[in-house]
Amino acid sequence: MFDEIMGKFEGSPGQQAVVRLLLARGFSVNEEGRVVSGGIEIPDTGIAREAGVDRRVVDATTTAIREDEELRRIFANITSVPSLMDLAPVLDLTVLTVEVGDPDASGIVADITGLLADADLSLRQVLSDDPEFADEPKLYLITDEPLPGDLLVSIRELPYVRSVEF
Repeated sequence: MFDEIMGKFEGSPGQQAVVRLLLARGFSVNEEGRVVSGGIEIPDTGIAREAGVDRRVVDATTTAIREDEELRRIFANITSVPSLMDLAPVLDLTVLTVEVGDPDASGIVADITGLLADADLSLRQVLSDDPEFADEPKLYLITDEPLPGDLLVSIRELPYVRSVEF
């Protein structure tokens, strides 16, 4: 699906940069063609600055999104999810980052969260990058407690795990 979305902006790297930013941040495009997060409007100049383009490119991108039925449905329904990852050091939480070899394989989240449950560790949050939107998608697990070394070794030894960071 990501390739199809980006294909609609083929030939315009600036518009593709805007689309990537909207998807990465979970920003929607409302009926008026404004970039929003919930009910809060994000100025085109802020989007342009972050995407490294002129604000007119943002306007052209949102216009194209509004004029395409499929894109309009997608971008009208995007929402952002708050993440505890950046707050972890402040809240004394532990973030485990797992990179896998085949992110499309089934059972990855179940296997890893099962190992944490077996170690009697509760999860505050589980986030994963979408394999269609990220070049190297990762799984992020946030806990209240530090992870024991033997648990990290068990996770690292799973056949599809490429790396483990905490």
